[in-house]
Amino acid sequence: MSSLSSKQAVASQRASLETVSDVWTKAFGCIEKLTELNLRAAKSTLSENQAIISTALSANDPQELFALLAKRAQAAMEEAQSYWRHVYNIMFSAQAELAGSAEGQFRQQQQNTQAFVDTVASNAPMGSEPAMNALQSAVRSASETTSATIEAGKKAAAQTLEIAGNNVDAAASASNRATRQAVEQVTAGTKK
Repeated sequence: MSSLSSKQAVASQRASLETVSDVWTKAFGCIEKLTELNLRAAKSTLSENQAIISTALSANDPQELFALLAKRAQAAMEEAQSYWRHVYNIMFSAQAELAGSAEGQFRQQQQNTQAFVDTVASNAPMGSEPAMNALQSAVRSASETTSATIEAGKKAAAQTLEIAGNNVDAAASASNRATRQAVEQVTAGTKK
């Protein structure tokens, strides 16, 4: 039985290393996506600022300049909202991938534990059936409880995602309305 335990220990260590490697790979993938997003945002901002400066320098009167700045404020608000939506999507995707990996590893550990318990039960001495039945029952019960907890966690995460998405949309809508009203006021003031 000791060689069986050694093989299981090695397999467990290998699975742990694979899990850590998987987590790091996913984490670095998330960091890479965030870095790419930030680089695109920085390049876009630089380009837009150069265009604004050029246009501002060629403005004929202050009202034209104020109208330009008001329109740019609205565009900047929309760009910021888009940026944060992208960040949110990247983070949520990474979290979902990590949760999926964790669940897969948990399922594998459940199977390994059950196989170990079955092996111990099949090699147990005569008369230990009640103890083995109790052990198998405890493992089965723990697996069922943990599975139910995982499913409840998935449902809670889905609800949280839905609520967060609704909140982002509501904030974006309110922000857009406020910015649009400010732009309209500035634009109306420059036409007078």
